[in-house]
Amino acid sequence: MEYVKGRVTDKSFNFALEIIELYKELTRNSEFVISKQLLRSATSIGANVNEAQAAASKKDFLNKMCIAAKEARETDYWLKLLSKSQFVKNDYTKYLNDINELIKMLTAIVKSTKNNL
Repeated sequence: MEYVKGRVTDKSFNFALEIIELYKELTRNSEFVISKQLLRSATSIGANVNEAQAAASKKDFLNKMCIAAKEARETDYWLKLLSKSQFVKNDYTKYLNDINELIKMLTAIVKSTKNNL
């Protein structure tokens, strides 16, 4: 679980900070609906990863990581929608790359945790 505590915790926290900045930019450009959904799901990833660090059991840890993975996939959806619609003109490539990396990390953690139960 040390791998989880370091890399995924840091990555999800830093990603949330980046999305907060994107949210500010989107709302400055009068985009309030998708940006709110994006902010909620993106910040939830790190919150669940952080909660998993204090899990009462491996099953609890797995549950929190599964929720984080689902939130990451939802975040990917909102970012793709913003990118394809270009409702607010922006290059969303970095955000999409970052969320895909997080999804891969969380998926690997969930799979390995399931195998160790």
